[in-house]
Amino acid sequence: MNIDKTREEDKLIIRLDGRLDTNTAPVLEEELEDDLPEVETLVFDFKELKYISSAGLRLILATQKTMNNQGSMTIRNANDFVMEVFETTGFIDILTIE
Repeated sequence: MNIDKTREEDKLIIRLDGRLDTNTAPVLEEELEDDLPEVETLVFDFKELKYISSAGLRLILATQKTMNNQGSMTIRNANDFVMEVFETTGFIDILTIE
């Protein structure tokens, strides 16, 4: 998985390319631990995200909880597969998805 980050003052945009799974979720988690303390707006761009596993979902949920306390989190450009996972798991009701 490739992670591309763009920082604009207190806004962070993270573009993911590949798979967010057991092997890659810890890498993203480490990146988030470094960046989130100073972020008020977090945007995940999932345009190139091909797959998300339960490990990825746990990380997204934990990140959403963090951002609820310090700002907002939005997911953009989720493909049909990722949207189906969000719908099946009920995440579609928890997350802000554009």
